[in-house]
Amino acid sequence: MIVDNALYRDGSRVDLDCDASDLAGVRAGVRGGADFVWIGLHEPSEQELAEVSAAFGLHPLAVEDALHAHQRPKLERYDDSLFMVLKTLWYVDEYDAVETGEINMFIGADFIVTVRHGEGTELHSSRRYLESHPELLEHGPTGVVYAVCDRVVDSYERVGASLEEDVDEVEASVFSPARTDDSVRIYTLKREIAEVRRAVLPLRDPMRQAAGGVVRGMEPDAAPFFRDVADHLARVAETVDNLDNLLSSAFEAHLARISVQQNDDMRKISAGVGLVAAPTLVAAIYGMNFENMPELHWAFGYPMALGLMVLASLSALVFFKKSGWL
Repeated sequence: MIVDNALYRDGSRVDLDCDASDLAGVRAGVRGGADFVWIGLHEPSEQELAEVSAAFGLHPLAVEDALHAHQRPKLERYDDSLFMVLKTLWYVDEYDAVETGEINMFIGADFIVTVRHGEGTELHSSRRYLESHPELLEHGPTGVVYAVCDRVVDSYERVGASLEEDVDEVEASVFSPARTDDSVRIYTLKREIAEVRRAVLPLRDPMRQAAGGVVRGMEPDAAPFFRDVADHLARVAETVDNLDNLLSSAFEAHLARISVQQNDDMRKISAGVGLVAAPTLVAAIYGMNFENMPELHWAFGYPMALGLMVLASLSALVFFKKSGWL
């Protein structure tokens, strides 16, 4: 459905009281220059998007992508307009989960249509920011693209910071004295980092193009703004790579620690077996009841056997203590 629409003229907002069927007339009222129409939709129906498409001459392939969502971040040109896809991200710390949404933008000389999917994709703050900065509105639809990209990439940085905190917690847990099984959480975080990568990495090339001022249909004068966004995006990509490497190292350390703990357990078990082996051997020998065993008829045979068992056990205990097995 249409959640917000406005005409921006001379750096100011003019509210439009219309529905999708009236948009062609609204566009006809644009006088040129930096004036443009911004139509915002949230999970529109096929009929709503068809009416918007008819009003602004949107390409059917791009409309199909916007309708069904789940697209890879990209920037494509269709005839005299551009189509851009952004992934939105927000972090649910309770579940160590990165949730995703999507923003599709149709960019023309005198219009921009934004189609949002997902709960974490609000553009109200971007509108308010633009409306308080008329100098950005002077760039027309390109200014809107910058404002949306800037807010989206800022959200990537917040997600990266939240992931960084969780990775620090995992590292502390892996190297803590307590015995913990961190393998599940490490796997979960690596999976969420992969989700962030799928949003960040494909967006780098479109941002480089916009930062270079070489995208036909976007104002070259806005290139410095996109350079700032591209720098932030590169920083997020670097953070994500570093976090993934840290988790891989933490997982290897976790496995090594488990191996050491298992070896330590086996040594303790072996030491325990060693402590009872000598007494068991003595008891087994003197429990065979052969007739020609002088010790069996000796008055001190029984005390000697007990003493031998105790001495052997104490000797083994001292040895294992000094060796660090107990």
